[in-house]
Amino acid sequence: MTVLVTDAGFSAVPVVASVTLADIAQHQGVLDLTHTDDPLLAKDYVSQLTLIRISFPAFSDGRAFTIARRLRMFGYVGELRATGPVIADQYAMARRVGFDSVEIPDDLAQRQPQAQWISRADWREHDYQAQLRA
Repeated sequence: MTVLVTDAGFSAVPVVASVTLADIAQHQGVLDLTHTDDPLLAKDYVSQLTLIRISFPAFSDGRAFTIARRLRMFGYVGELRATGPVIADQYAMARRVGFDSVEIPDDLAQRQPQAQWISRADWREHDYQAQLRA
């Protein structure tokens, strides 16, 4: 099972039917990308999609952050969700690059409870670059 994390905290993950990039022509509004997929191949579909989930194979692999940013630069305005072992310390960065939510495994949610994620929910206030410029 998994837990959905947003700025409001933990919630249940809604069940949706999705397709992979290879089957994008048959999408029903939901696309699953891996951390190695080329987001350029989804560019022509971003206006038709309502949810894109990008998988993180490990918290130490940040390629999905780049994919998220590129999708937003292509004009994607729907929900962008990171899935996998993203850790609470990465939540602010995930929000800054364009993710709306993070879907984490139950065991990670037990090790890093909701309070740890909510403490990072004010991600605009915890921007170290802005603090350096001040």
